[in-house]
Amino acid sequence: MLTGPTGTGKTDIALQPAGEFPLEIISVDSAQVYRGLDIGSAKPSAEERALVPHHLIDLVEPHESYSAGRFRADAIEAVSAILARGKVPLLVGGTMLYYRSLVQGMDALPPADLAMRAALDAEAAAKGWPALHAELALVDPKTAARLAPNDSQRIQRALEVFRSSGKPISELQTAPKAVLPFELRAFALIPADRAVLHAKIAARFDAMLACGLVEELESLRKRYSLQASMPSMRCVGYRQAWDYLEGEIDRAALREKAIAATRQLAKRQLTWLRSLPGIETLDADDSQLAQRITSAF
Repeated sequence: MLTGPTGTGKTDIALQPAGEFPLEIISVDSAQVYRGLDIGSAKPSAEERALVPHHLIDLVEPHESYSAGRFRADAIEAVSAILARGKVPLLVGGTMLYYRSLVQGMDALPPADLAMRAALDAEAAAKGWPALHAELALVDPKTAARLAPNDSQRIQRALEVFRSSGKPISELQTAPKAVLPFELRAFALIPADRAVLHAKIAARFDAMLACGLVEELESLRKRYSLQASMPSMRCVGYRQAWDYLEGEIDRAALREKAIAATRQLAKRQLTWLRSLPGIETLDADDSQLAQRITSAF
C-alpha cells in the first residue's frame, strides 16, 4: 500500500512500477468513490485508468453514503480478485479512516441513520456545534475530549451512535476487530519540508480551479438533490466551492479557505500516520522515490 498526506504525489508515484509489474490499483480515497467528483478529488484521468486498472472509484452517486466498513469489504474483495488473476494489487490513497478500517478491522457501530443526522444538523443550525460538543461531553467525555468543538462530522457521528445504541462510541470502539486475510506492506510518503508540501497544495488547488472545480459542483447541484451536510459535499474543496455558489464567500476566500482546509487535512493525515504501526516511511521529496517504490515489489 502507498499512503501519505494529500499533495505528495501518490497517484503519480503509484503508476511508476506499471511498466515492470502487472499492477492493478485500489483507491483508498473517500472522495473518489463518488461519481462526478472528479476534479476536486484528483481522480485518476482516463489515460491513467487505461494504463493501469483502477478499483473502488465511481462506486456511488454523490447523494449516497459510503462507509469505512463497506470500503473494507470492497477492498478485501478487490485484493482477492486481483491476486486470483495473478496480478499485483496496490492500494493507493490517503483516507486514514479507510486504512485503519482495513488493517485493524471495524468497530461494532450501528449503521448510519440519515433521519437522525438531519435532526442533529437542525439542532446544530439552531444551537451551534459547540453546544452539541458540550452535550457529547456529558454522555461520552472520552470522545469529546479528542474532538474540537467545531468538528461537526465526528460530533454528529458520536451523538448519532449514542442516540441509536444508548452506548458511547468510545465504548463500542474497543470491541475485538476482524483480522485482515492477507499480508499488507505499507509505505507512507512523508514530506521532509512542510513548506514544500504547502506550496504543492496551493498549486494543486489552483489547478483544480482552473480545470473547472466550481463549474463541476454547479453541474452536480443541477443533476442531484444535494445538501451541504452530505458526506460528498463535506470533502475539502467541494465544501468551500459550495459556500461560494451560495454567495457566502467570494472567489478569493474560496481559494484561501480551501487551501487552508487542505493543509489542515494533511496535518491530520500526518498525525494519523504517526499513530499507526507497521508503516514504512519514505521521503516524499526524494528524487529516487519512484525507484525505491519499484524495488519494494
